[in-house]
Amino acid sequence: MKIPRDVTGPELVSALRRLGYAVTRQTGSHIRVTTQRSGEHHETVPTHHPLKVGTLHGILKTVAAHHGLSVEQLLTELDL
Repeated sequence: MKIPRDVTGPELVSALRRLGYAVTRQTGSHIRVTTQRSGEHHETVPTHHPLKVGTLHGILKTVAAHHGLSVEQLLTELDL
C-alpha cells in the first residue's frame, strides 16, 4: 500500500485518536500527541498542509512499531 500524498497534520492527529492518542500540547505549528495504550508513547505531528511523504512515513513507522503493526496494517486501521 502506498503512503497517501494528501494527508494534512490535523487529519493525521484526528486519525491517531482512533488508536487512543490525545493532544497533549501544541507549540507553534507542531502538535504533540500521547497514548497510554501498550505503554506510553509520544509523537509530534507538524500541522502542515499536506505533510511531506517522508515526514508522514516516519511518524507512521514509529506509531506502527509502538503498536506492533506494519505500516500497511496501520494505514488500514487509520483509514488514510
